Amino acid sequence: MRLHTLRPGETALPLVLVHALPLDHRMWAQVAARLDDGSPVIAVDLPDRSDEPGEPSFDVVADVLADGLAHAGYERVVVAGCSMGGYLALALAQRHPALVAGLGLVDTRANADDEAARTRREAMVAQMERTGSLDLARAMVPDLLGATTSARRPELVDQVRGWVDEQTVATVAWCQRAIAARPDRTDVLRGFAGPVAVVVGDEDRLSSVEVARDMAATTHDGELVVIATAGHLSPVEQPVAVAETLTALVARV
Repeated sequence: MRLHTLRPGETALPLVLVHALPLDHRMWAQVAARLDDGSPVIAVDLPDRSDEPGEPSFDVVADVLADGLAHAGYERVVVAGCSMGGYLALALAQRHPALVAGLGLVDTRANADDEAARTRREAMVAQMERTGSLDLARAMVPDLLGATTSARRPELVDQVRGWVDEQTVATVAWCQRAIAARPDRTDVLRGFAGPVAVVVGDEDRLSSVEVARDMAATTHDGELVVIATAGHLSPVEQPVAVAETLTALVARV
């Protein structure tokens, strides 16, 4: 697992940022540039675990991330994850509760896939592996971005497609299977004692405002933040608003 220091900081409590699928740590660059507190900012690239034995699982990745943060000298962190990154953040909170001081859940869900969603993911993975092509991953881009971004910001659409093109079939397939296999972690969210920011784009077609509102209502100390004119990748589409929200989350912690 690669940990990228996007910004060194003066405090001991870092903000750890976990990317969505099928992207990498670069999706957080503009958010990191706009954070205005003194915390270190670390972005994660999930490892390519395609050659690992066993079924794909975010539990495994959460343990790897916890080990990496410990090796870097961090005993407590605030974790923010977008979409798939949120699944990993919740897995980390469940398996390593002493590590996670605050959660940012961005355009994501706490519940598990239903059978239809799992079937769609497996069909996508099977076709990607059969063809060796990322075409289906590239086809996800219109659903990842909001209608406003798609209509008015073609350069950002091209940038996201470019990031997708730099991924590998093996990594995308492994992550899709881990997403399909993830358990419902609503109880993890309900039992988490620290501050939580639930963030969602108002044009998110994959994790709606209603889903985010229900998640925030589940938390002990949660705040719902709806980001205007953003879809499923609100950190990419509206980095200023997301940075303000995460700065406030770290301050709450």
